Amino acid sequence: MRWKLVGLAGLAGVAATGAIVARHRRAQRDYDPDELRDRLHRRLAEAVPDGATAPPAAPGAPPPA
Repeated sequence: MRWKLVGLAGLAGVAATGAIVARHRRAQRDYDPDELRDRLHRRLAEAVPDGATAPPAAPGAPPPA
């Protein structure tokens, strides 16, 4: 009888976890590729001031690919 209760509790835990994951997934917004690209470009433009360059590489670091 204990094994049945343990199995039932495990099944309830899996179902609850699935419900939480599904609810969290619905809260995220799906963007089409063009809209996502535009958002990323806007964020990059806000983060990097005009005329700024990348920070210098560390000594001995391989060149960027």
